[in-house]
Amino acid sequence: MPRARAAKALASAVARPRLLAAAGPDNTKRRILEAAFRRLAQQGYAALSMREIAKDAGVNHALINYHFRTKDQLVIAVLDEANRQLLERQQRMYSAPTSFADKWKEARRFYQTDLASGFVRVQAELWAASMSNAGLREKFVPRILAWKELVLGGVREAFATLEACDVRLPAPFTADVVATWITEFWLGMEFADLIGIREREIGHNAALDAIEQLLETLDAQARKRDKGADAPAKRRVGKRGRT
Repeated sequence: MPRARAAKALASAVARPRLLAAAGPDNTKRRILEAAFRRLAQQGYAALSMREIAKDAGVNHALINYHFRTKDQLVIAVLDEANRQLLERQQRMYSAPTSFADKWKEARRFYQTDLASGFVRVQAELWAASMSNAGLREKFVPRILAWKELVLGGVREAFATLEACDVRLPAPFTADVVATWITEFWLGMEFADLIGIREREIGHNAALDAIEQLLETLDAQARKRDKGADAPAKRRVGKRGRT
């Protein structure tokens, strides 16, 4: 797709944010979640109006209270629905039989999709609101930790591959440390993108490219190890064939 068309498609997606993969029955609860997601992504948490959400969803205002009771329970339900879909997507990506570099590229593509859909904005809005809302924070933090745990699992897999190749990082550089670098970098990148800091002033793409190159090196070492492990087995088969 030409760059101009891609930019237009991205702008169009931002103009019409919605929960990703929102297939399923078009019931009242789903319509409310969709409307709340759009309002969060476009106007933010502080401006969120239950009456406007009801209007957008085409339902009576009382139905929002019936299904979700409070504004905070509604926004957490929105986050849960988005997280459910996106965490499943990430887990499929991590478990796929692809290289580490390919998984990194896929994660970068996912990020652009999530930025365009409004999910990154929704999550950032709840980060900010949680700073002064203890009740919301109590519900929000475990959901953020679930993302961190997912990244940690991927990093641990990469470390296991390194060790299988007889490559070990110095003791302070554990999988937990590296996973923290990745998640906190990603969080900073999200906020910078949302408030419009220009890429050339922060160099996020260069940092992401550098990690991709490191992973390509790791993939090459893993392929070399696998070929070396196959060679003795082939020789044994050859000897048996000649006897």
